[in-house]
Amino acid sequence: MYSNFKEQAIEYVKQAVNEDHAGNYAKAFPLYMNALEYFKTHLKYEKNPKIKEAITQKFTEYLRRAEEIRAVLDDGGPGPAQNGDAAVATRPKTKPKDGGGEGGDGEDPEQAKLRAGLNSAIIREKPNVKWNDVAGLESAKQALQEAVILPVKFPQFFTGKRRPWRAFLLYGPPGTGKSYLAKAVATEADSTFFSVSSSDLVSKWMGESEKLVSSLFQMARESAPSIIFIDEIDSLCGQRGEGNESEASRRIKTELLVQMQGVGHNDQKVLVLAATNTPYALDQAIRRRFDKRIYIPLPDLKARQHMFKVHLGDTPHNLTESDFESLARKTEGFSGSDISVCVKDVLFEPVRKTQDAMFFFQTPNGMWMPCGPKQQGAVQITMQELAGQGLAGKILPPPISKTDFDKVLARQRPTVSKADLEVHERFTREFGEEG
Repeated sequence: MYSNFKEQAIEYVKQAVNEDHAGNYAKAFPLYMNALEYFKTHLKYEKNPKIKEAITQKFTEYLRRAEEIRAVLDDGGPGPAQNGDAAVATRPKTKPKDGGGEGGDGEDPEQAKLRAGLNSAIIREKPNVKWNDVAGLESAKQALQEAVILPVKFPQFFTGKRRPWRAFLLYGPPGTGKSYLAKAVATEADSTFFSVSSSDLVSKWMGESEKLVSSLFQMARESAPSIIFIDEIDSLCGQRGEGNESEASRRIKTELLVQMQGVGHNDQKVLVLAATNTPYALDQAIRRRFDKRIYIPLPDLKARQHMFKVHLGDTPHNLTESDFESLARKTEGFSGSDISVCVKDVLFEPVRKTQDAMFFFQTPNGMWMPCGPKQQGAVQITMQELAGQGLAGKILPPPISKTDFDKVLARQRPTVSKADLEVHERFTREFGEEG
C-alpha cells in the first residue's frame, strides 16, 4: 500500500517539473505541494534507511524549489529565473528527458527511483583529508594526481595519444590506508565523487542490480569530471563460474565490465577507483579493466613516524623527535590502522592516570594535575573529591609521555600476518606495481 504514496509523489513531481520548465508557476506550485505531501506520508512507512535518506534529500530539494516559486508568485513576478544559480541548483534531476510523452511514462519513475537510491552515494561534503595527511605511498599519490588532478587543471597536457588513466585498483592488507587515499582524492579533486559499497548496488529485485550499475555510470557521465569509488570490490566481482556465485552477481559483473569498457560513451572524464584486501579473489576480466593496479603496502619507518605525529595532533605531550623514531622502530609490521588504534588507546592513558591518582598539585594558572606524593605542593585528594568541591572544570590530565606508549605497545600486536603479506607481494610480482 505505502509504495503507492511514492509512485503518486513521483507522478506529481513529473507534472510539476513539466509546468515549472514551461514557466507555468501557478500550476507547478500546487503540484509540488501535492508531491511533498505524498513523500511525507511515504517517509512515515519507509524502513530502508538508504531510501529514506535519498527521499529526504529529494523532499528538501523540491521544497526549496516550491518556496522559490511561492516567493515569486507572492511578488506577482513572472517566476524564478530559469538560468539563475538557485534555479539550476534546485532543478530536480528526475525531470523527464522528452517532456514526459506517453511513451516515457513507465520509464521515468523507475529511473527516478534508481537515482534516488544512488543519490546517497554522492559525497557532497569534502572529507577534508589532504595529500600531506597520507603518510608515504608517494608513487600511489603521484599516479592518482596524474589521473585525477592534471586532466581537470591542465587539459592541454592530454592531447594526441596521451590519455589520463581511467581505472585504478588499490590493493593491499587491511588497514593500510586504501580508503583513506580515496578520501584524499575526494578532497583534492575538483570532481563529483561517488562512493559506493556493494550493498548500494545489490538489490533483492531481479534485474535491478545491473540497472543500478548502469544508472551509477550514467550519473557519473552526466556530472563529469567524476570519480566512482567502489570499496571492497571483491564482494561484487569474485571469480566467475565459482560454485557459490549467484545469477545476480554474475549479471552485476557483466554490467560492470560493459560500463567500464565504456563502449559508445565518452568516458574520458570518468575515473573508476576500487579497493580490495583480496586481489586474487577478483575476476580476471575485471582485473584487466584496471589499467593501474597499485600495491598499498604496510607503512615504512618514516611513514609510521609521521602517523604517530598526525594521530597525536595537538594533544599535549612531551615526546621528542627521537621518541617518535623509537616508536616507529618498535612498530615494524603495524598497519596504519594498528597505529591509529594504538594512539587512540594512548590518548586515554592520562585520563586513566587522573582517575586513579591519589595526589594532585595546583599549577600556576589554577588547574589541578595528578602527581606523585613527593611532588612539591602535592595534596592528598582524589578526582571525585576535587569534583565534589566544585573544581571539576579545573582538573587537567597530564601530557602524554613515552611511557604511556610503552605501556600500550606492550599489549598490542600487529593485525597483518606474514602469510597475508606474502599473498599481496606475490600478486604485485604477477600483476601489480609498488605503491
